[in-house]
Amino acid sequence: MRDDVPSRDGTAKPTRLFFPALAPLYARCTPLSYALLRAAFGLTIVTHGYPKLAGIAHGSMADPMAGSTNLIANVLHLPFAPQLAMFVALLETFGGIAVAIGLGTRLFAPMLAVQMAFISVALGPTWPWIDRGIEFPVMLGFVALLIAFRGGGPLSVDRLIGREL
Repeated sequence: MRDDVPSRDGTAKPTRLFFPALAPLYARCTPLSYALLRAAFGLTIVTHGYPKLAGIAHGSMADPMAGSTNLIANVLHLPFAPQLAMFVALLETFGGIAVAIGLGTRLFAPMLAVQMAFISVALGPTWPWIDRGIEFPVMLGFVALLIAFRGGGPLSVDRLIGREL
């Protein structure tokens, strides 16, 4: 079978490596690198949710919960802005922790991907690339989407407890 042809189960054989001698290293490090990506993503999300719940400043925002409520009500024009802002804060805090440790990743990661899509839409009309640009939520949204499709992976609490969905 050629290297670029998918196998019967839909997975593709890896293409030839630039350094074939490193293949065993790549094979061993792939689960760890995915777990580190998942943890970095989850913990990054937590840094946005915890300040909202704790009522502490975050970056240039003195009251991040009020900022979320304002964005939901006045930019996205969605009803129940305070309740949605609380849901977002809880999702970012506890969903971020869950994704970081690999618990319920196929539940929380899609919700975080949708949240990042809404943030990108809210900030999108100006598409600023410097100072509060949307490149951050766009990238986080795609990482959340990857995690949603891939699940917790071999180094996750989901796998440890046998609940990988």
